[in-house]
Amino acid sequence: MKNVVVVGSQWGDEGKGKIVDWLSEQADVVIRFQGGHNAGHTLVIEGVTYKLRLLPSGIVRKDKISIIGNGVVIDPWSLLEEIEEIKKKKIEVDTNNFMISESANLILPFHKEMDEIREDAAGKGKIGTTRRGIGPAYEDKVGRRSIRVMDLRSESNLDHRLENVLLHHNAIRKGLGKTIYKKEHLKKELLKIAPKILKFSQPVWLKIDEFKKQKKKILFEGAQGVLLDVDHGTYPFVTSSNTVASSAATGTGCGPDSINYVLGITKAYTTRVGEGPFPTELKDDVGELLGSRGKEFGTVTSRKRRCGWFDAVLVRQTIKISGINGIALTKLDVLDELDEIKMCVEYELDGKKIKYLPAAVEDQLKIKPIYKTFPGWKQSTSGSKNIEALPENAKKYIYAVEDFIGAKISSISTSPERDDTILLEDPFND
Repeated sequence: MKNVVVVGSQWGDEGKGKIVDWLSEQADVVIRFQGGHNAGHTLVIEGVTYKLRLLPSGIVRKDKISIIGNGVVIDPWSLLEEIEEIKKKKIEVDTNNFMISESANLILPFHKEMDEIREDAAGKGKIGTTRRGIGPAYEDKVGRRSIRVMDLRSESNLDHRLENVLLHHNAIRKGLGKTIYKKEHLKKELLKIAPKILKFSQPVWLKIDEFKKQKKKILFEGAQGVLLDVDHGTYPFVTSSNTVASSAATGTGCGPDSINYVLGITKAYTTRVGEGPFPTELKDDVGELLGSRGKEFGTVTSRKRRCGWFDAVLVRQTIKISGINGIALTKLDVLDELDEIKMCVEYELDGKKIKYLPAAVEDQLKIKPIYKTFPGWKQSTSGSKNIEALPENAKKYIYAVEDFIGAKISSISTSPERDDTILLEDPFND
C-alpha cells in the first residue's frame, strides 16, 4: 500500500484529470499541493463532464476526502463558485469530505489586476499567464505580506494584514497611474465570505499525520507540469510555484517519506499553452491535426494549445528532476491517422549536439530538435484496454519511448473515457 504523487512531465495539459480520477477510486484522500485556479482538470464520468479548477479530483467520488494544501493559492470567490457549480451536478461538498489548509494563501482582486497590468505592459516579452493573479499572490506569500485563510478568523487581524499588503500594492498602483484599493471595501467583502471558507479550514499537516497512522492511501495531485516549475522549468516562461513531485511534501505539511511512488503523466506528443520555448513545435498541417484530434484547448482559459512531436529529451530530463517512477502515457489514439511519427532524441545548439535542455532561455530558443522517425500504424487504438490489442507499430513506438526516457510506462490512455486505459503497473500496489 503506497501514497502516490501525480505530476505532469511536460508543460501541463497532459491529461492528469482522467488519470487522477482513475487513481482516486483506489485512494482514500486526494490532496492538491500547489498552483491555483489557473490549472484545469476535465473529468468524464458516466457521460457527465466535470471541469475542476481548485477542487481536487477526488471530490466527484463518494467516500473520498479532498484537501487543498498550504502550497495552493486560493481565490476564495472562485472556489465558492466552483463548489456551487459542482453541487448543481449532484456532488456533495461539505466538511466531511472537503478541507482547506488554514495556512493556504489567498488570491485577492488586486492580484488579478496586477497580473493583467504586467502582461499588457510586457508586449513581446509577455509570459502568457492565465491572468488569474497566481504569480502576484505567490510574490506576496514570499514577501510575507499575504492574507492567509486563518487571517479571516479575526476582523482586527484581517484589518492589520490588509493594511500591510495594500501599503505595498497601492504604492505600485499609484506609480502606474492606477486607482488605489480601499481597505474597508475589501475587508467587508472578505468578512462576508469568511464563514463559508473557514468552515473547511483545518491544520492539514495534522490531518495527514492522522491519515498515515490510519493507513489511508493518499493521492497527491499536482497542477501544470514539471517544465513550468519556477526552478526547473523554461524560466521565465513558467508558473510561480514548484510543480515537481517533492513539493507535495512542502505543499501539504508532510515529510518526503510520505511519498512512495511518483507517477508522471505524459502525452504521446507534446503541447504547450502560452509563450516560451518549444523545440518540437509544429506549425504545419500535422500540428493542426494533433490539435484538432486531441481537442487541444485549455480547460480554464479555452486557449488553443501549441502542438508538436514527442520530446523524449525533455521527458527524460523531467523524470530525473522529479524522481518519476512510472509514466502514464496519454492520448495515444490522437496519433492514429499519421503516416509517420517523430520523436526528438537529441538537440543541436550552435552546431553541437547536446542531450539535455539548457537552462538559458536564449539557448532554449535556438536549439534544433534531432528526430528519430517511426512508421505510423494507421489503425484505431481508441478504446483499447489491452496492450496486445494495439497495432504492432504502436507497440514499437511505445517501447521506444519507454527505452529512451528510462522509466517504465505504467499505463496507456486510449481515449478520454476513464475505462479506456491499459494498466501495466498499479502505482498504489505495484
